[in-house]
Amino acid sequence: MGVVSRVHRPSAVRREQRAVRSVIGLALVCATAAAVLTGCSMQEAICGGGEYPVVGVGGTGSACVPNGEEPPGGYTRYPAGKVPEHVDDEWDTYWRTHTVDKDGHTVELPEGR
Repeated sequence: MGVVSRVHRPSAVRREQRAVRSVIGLALVCATAAAVLTGCSMQEAICGGGEYPVVGVGGTGSACVPNGEEPPGGYTRYPAGKVPEHVDDEWDTYWRTHTVDKDGHTVELPEGR
């Protein structure tokens, strides 16, 4: 019968494997901390990548339009500087009670609308 031999890994290889695992672990911890500290993980975007939000003319409806395309009928772009970016941000909340009328003016909606 043959001799059973053990395969020994050199200690340098084991140290390198531990170092790689440590670096990966540290990177995951840093990425998680950055997401929590910046609020990225807690804010849902109004539109997906490659889209921009539009508001319904005369109402509180909104939609997302692919970049480079014009808003569909019945919708218009939000006024500059008043574009909601995340759910429940300042402008998302504002546009729940305001709209853009057919003449392009920002108006407050009557209560209950």
